[in-house]
Amino acid sequence: MGVVVQKYGGSSVADADGVKRVAQRIVEAKKAGNSVVVVVSAMGDTTDELIDLAEQVSPLPPGREMDMLLTAGERISMALLAMAVGNLGHEARSFTGSQAGVITDSAHGKAKIIDVTPSRIQAALDEGAIAIVAGFQGVSESSKDITTLGRGGSDTTAVALAAALAADVCEIYTDVDGVFTADPRIVASARKRDQISYEEMLEMAACGAKILHLRCVEYARRYGMPIHVRSSFSHKTGTWITDETPEDDTMEQAIIAGVAHDRSEAKITVVGVPDKVGEAARIFEALAEAQINLDMIVQNVSAAATNLTDISFTLPRADGQTAMTALTRIKDEVGFAALQYDDQVGKVSLIGAGMRSHPGITAKFFSCLAAAGVNIGMISTSEIRISVVVEESQVDDAVTATHSAFDLDSDEVEAVVYGGTGR
Repeated sequence: MGVVVQKYGGSSVADADGVKRVAQRIVEAKKAGNSVVVVVSAMGDTTDELIDLAEQVSPLPPGREMDMLLTAGERISMALLAMAVGNLGHEARSFTGSQAGVITDSAHGKAKIIDVTPSRIQAALDEGAIAIVAGFQGVSESSKDITTLGRGGSDTTAVALAAALAADVCEIYTDVDGVFTADPRIVASARKRDQISYEEMLEMAACGAKILHLRCVEYARRYGMPIHVRSSFSHKTGTWITDETPEDDTMEQAIIAGVAHDRSEAKITVVGVPDKVGEAARIFEALAEAQINLDMIVQNVSAAATNLTDISFTLPRADGQTAMTALTRIKDEVGFAALQYDDQVGKVSLIGAGMRSHPGITAKFFSCLAAAGVNIGMISTSEIRISVVVEESQVDDAVTATHSAFDLDSDEVEAVVYGGTGR
């Protein structure tokens, strides 16, 4: 029998009816002759509700205790799901992340998986049981404390378990039918992709597409684990994420995989930086010490009269004030003139492996944005991606215009959001 790992998000198990519907899907996979491992998220908005509760009790809750609190959400859903599967006549055993052998570092709230030792999961499968694992959590290798993997950690848990168990596929069930060429909440005519490469999916995840998290895709690519993104609310074939060539390889691969956007960034400009060796390094060292992840970086040409330059970069909006504080501390040391902060920006990205062999993509992208009246603030590129920073109020216009310009619109509405937030 082959091993299938399934992951169900919070919107799929948001209530008792959802839990029972998911149990039916699990039993169907078992009856098809598979050994089934299920990774489940907390029900609905449970995690957000627990975070709110913690903030009411303590303004700065310790990381260790937050992890103990937040992992309760997945333990609730895994136990309920095991009960529902049992009512359908199949044995199911639930496991916490630590019981499943998910070993992490000790970074509470954002732990990284070091190893997976799924001996108890394998034993359950060997005995014919369905294994149900709490996602988003593990146990620290050094302290033996419970840890959480951060937002989207259940996706990563599922792929890591699939790799450790040498599964045939990792199925990620969400509340949409697959990966679309744009967010269906903005572009109703977005088209579902039947297949997308790891490389393209990595860029889309990094650029704001919330269907899969970046760490999950990185893990899948590292171990060559095929991911099938599909809806738990329908039985339609979803989107396969793999580098394998499809059986029907006579069709030319799509030039553009999709248009992604991100409203969670802010922009900081360091004004009047002396154009001397080492000044930029001091700025970015200060940001690194503050644990700030940067995205796009642009340095202007130094003005001949003043020998000063401006450096702009984008970063997560949630880290904006931390970054401003870190830079203010080194203002006198570096000698820059001022800091400018803008949290009313958004990023729009055009992604596709076909860009490598098709000239004119950049010109077409910028032309369609200009025609839509969208002003570009910053530009960043990779081999298969072009990203621009625009005013947040113009993100929807930019996404819609780009999607149409590259003929990505479907003739009929394919994208259905069955519930929740599209995760």
